[in-house]
Amino acid sequence: MPKFLLLLGFFCALTALRAQEDNPTERETDSLKNVLEGQGITVAEVTRKEVNPLAPSKAAFYSAVLPGLGQAYNKRYWKVPIVWGAIGTGVYVYMWNDDLYDRTRTAFKRRRAGFTDDEFYDLNPDDDFVPTTPDFSTDALQDAQERYQRDRDLALLVTIALYALNIIDANVDAHLKQYNVSEDLSLHFEPYLDTHPINSEMSYGIGLAIRF
Repeated sequence: MPKFLLLLGFFCALTALRAQEDNPTERETDSLKNVLEGQGITVAEVTRKEVNPLAPSKAAFYSAVLPGLGQAYNKRYWKVPIVWGAIGTGVYVYMWNDDLYDRTRTAFKRRRAGFTDDEFYDLNPDDDFVPTTPDFSTDALQDAQERYQRDRDLALLVTIALYALNIIDANVDAHLKQYNVSEDLSLHFEPYLDTHPINSEMSYGIGLAIRF
């Protein structure tokens, strides 16, 4: 039992000694700071910004649920109306072309069936004039429905791409916000004057300060 306690005490002392060797003491840090300042290098404390590793995933998820919500989560409020406007425009163009495609396709199918009562046969039904030939021919209806179908599908692809871009933007923006980059980007010279802590000799010169 005494041997066990002796070994345990030796192990604890060795661990404490290793911890002191691994972590520089405050005196060593101050000594290094004095050496650097003696060479004209200003040492400033750096405050590290807390990093949230889940922030990019949250921003992407919010933008997937509701476009623009991830940008609001990142506090990029000015992007929200841009996202809504872009995706809203794509949805509007899709719905407008889809409506015209349905109307021209219905008229084309009735025209092929022998009916003449579709909305494109007589574009001015209130003028009391019955046309002998349709205002929109069958070939024109076919070309129109194909054009509106093509524009509808293109609008759908663009809207999906804008939706995906909204998610990617929220995710990347959340990543970039985690970098601790100061807004004070400057390079200037500062006069340096100090007293040596040991022999009290004056040291002076010009120090170069870089802030980033």
